[in-house]
Amino acid sequence: MAVMSSLRDKTHIILYVLLAAFLALIVFEWGMNFSGFSGKKGSAAGIVNGKEVPYARYEEIYKEFSENFRRSNPGADITPEVELGMQEQAWNVTVDQILLEEQFDRFGISVEDSEIVASLDGDNPPMIIRQNFVDPATGALDRQKLNSARSDPKNKEMWLQIEDIVRRELKVSKLIRALQTMVHVSDRELDAVVKREFTKFSASFIAAPLDLVGEDSKFPVNAADIQAYYDGHKEQLRQSPSRKADYVFFPLVPSAKDSSVVRAELESLRAEFGTTANDSDYVKVQSDRPTGVDQQFSRADFTPEAGTLVFGNAKPGAVIGPVADNGYYRLLKVKKTATGEPVARASHILLSFNPASRDDVAKVRERMVAIYKKLQEGVPFETLAKEYSADPGSAARGGDLGWFRKDAMVPEFSEAVFSSRPGSVTKPVQTKFGLHIIRVTGFDQTSLVCSEVVRMIRPSTETVESARRLAMAFHMEAGKKGFDKSAAAEKLSVEKTGEFLRRSPIPSIGFNDKIAAFAFKASEGDLSDVIESERGFYVMRLTDKNDTGFRQLDDDLKKRITAELVREKKEKALEKMLAGLSAKPGATLESIAAANKSFTIVKADEIRWVDGYIPGYGVDRPLVEALSGLKQGVLSKPVRTTAGYALVRLDNRVMGSDIDLKNAKASVRPNLVRAKQEQFFAEYFATLRKNAKIEDLRQ
Repeated sequence: MAVMSSLRDKTHIILYVLLAAFLALIVFEWGMNFSGFSGKKGSAAGIVNGKEVPYARYEEIYKEFSENFRRSNPGADITPEVELGMQEQAWNVTVDQILLEEQFDRFGISVEDSEIVASLDGDNPPMIIRQNFVDPATGALDRQKLNSARSDPKNKEMWLQIEDIVRRELKVSKLIRALQTMVHVSDRELDAVVKREFTKFSASFIAAPLDLVGEDSKFPVNAADIQAYYDGHKEQLRQSPSRKADYVFFPLVPSAKDSSVVRAELESLRAEFGTTANDSDYVKVQSDRPTGVDQQFSRADFTPEAGTLVFGNAKPGAVIGPVADNGYYRLLKVKKTATGEPVARASHILLSFNPASRDDVAKVRERMVAIYKKLQEGVPFETLAKEYSADPGSAARGGDLGWFRKDAMVPEFSEAVFSSRPGSVTKPVQTKFGLHIIRVTGFDQTSLVCSEVVRMIRPSTETVESARRLAMAFHMEAGKKGFDKSAAAEKLSVEKTGEFLRRSPIPSIGFNDKIAAFAFKASEGDLSDVIESERGFYVMRLTDKNDTGFRQLDDDLKKRITAELVREKKEKALEKMLAGLSAKPGATLESIAAANKSFTIVKADEIRWVDGYIPGYGVDRPLVEALSGLKQGVLSKPVRTTAGYALVRLDNRVMGSDIDLKNAKASVRPNLVRAKQEQFFAEYFATLRKNAKIEDLRQ
């Protein structure tokens, strides 16, 4: 009965929840904000293509999402953001169920009772049977257990429910087969894909960025251009009602006292944690991370400061901490030390540039020479990183990247670091991010197996109430003197949300059902009550309502349209310029580069279509895809790149001599068929959803 009791009628939801992976066609990318259940039993959650959606059906699916989350994340809190996400996922699954059922009717898909019996007795039983009656040790179906459950009179009602689930699964399988018949892979398609995937290219090219044709100011856009673009693309600008608001935020920041309280709590647990015989139970009760038992740690799992404290005192049996680490205090019980995967610590100075721009190359070379010269003169690496590095995060720390594993960085960077000596400064290393000057600080292979009790440093009630009082005081003043005047008097920053929908993240804030509820009930100019969130307190002022069904042509959209029109004009100008250069009699890359000081020729070998990476240059998928269609040795017309256009000469294409084309095609065909099917399924069901008349009645 234990197995049977886990298969109650809600399990039909599992089939639909798994459809995203099963069919690779349902993508949950719609809004994820909801103010909570307010529907009454028997009321409608919405209407899909004229069919009423019972609220109970939607709530049932939400409940399954919630229970799955709790099973998968024991001890974790369901934050408002997580809850809103699950509610919106539940709504989308509900809608998708109805759309799928419509497809069953459209294709005339039905399942006879005999088909259900045959599927249960067959070698490939339905998913729900495999999930519950397969021996995990062998992977084989436990027929005896299955037959015993089927023949037990106590399970009669349950088996009727299971048969209904199986019926739905068989319908889905038939729908898949019906759709699959619409997808074909021709021999020509297969040949083209195999050649692309197994061919390596050598090419030379001049890549010209859009700025080569001049500054944006040379390509003016007027109000009529913007309006024409807006009118011509209006259908693409359809949207649900939206709002905008200003707000003042009072953050909840733990005080020094809050930090000391958490530290004292963990201090009081040191002795008890050190002597407890059952770490698993102890950690589950005492830690904010209940899975932290017998975990293997390297220095890369800590901030440098915390790592120094932990690894400097590590010995079996030791209890280390509390150690402050990224907003937490950690108390660790060391089980054993070992030799683990190497980790490194390094600092870097990042110099960004466009390798296809001769001017950029010259400038970065000058900066590089200046930096190495100053290093030789004794200027600290940290000082130079703060002055020159284009990586703002590490530059503020003198270039320090902390400890990291080899696979945490791009291959070129890791190769340079892990092949160098501690204390050395590497030669310049080029990656897709730019040019790096790296100082290797050290290496370590020490690994610790520990159990740990972790506590987040949270604001205390006193801290929360202090922030609440500040927010309340501002709210009262704003009601009397006005929002802007009160903020200015208190020297408080007024932030803007930008446009947001009823069930979407609020820009710069995230999901917040209370803010959304205020915004979609208020009138322009209205002031909200003090709104509490996990991060702090908000006082909002509604500044704009849009219920037209289209994105408004506001200042933000005008800026985006202007940028798009400028880009289009620059693309046309650049393409025309490069076309003129390549069309000159006898034109070659070399002659074009010689006549234009702003051009430099990039030469690369071992270019692979499969990842779009050009060694020594970076990732440029459009450029690499263009290579596969070029004639060898011939100067191309302008081809689009990620950043502009390029003139390209395909120097060579080579397919490995060890490639067996017959076997290659045999291995590629199933993947190609599957990819085309997934693309077709995605487009098919996206079209169904787009054309569906969906009315969301949840409030």
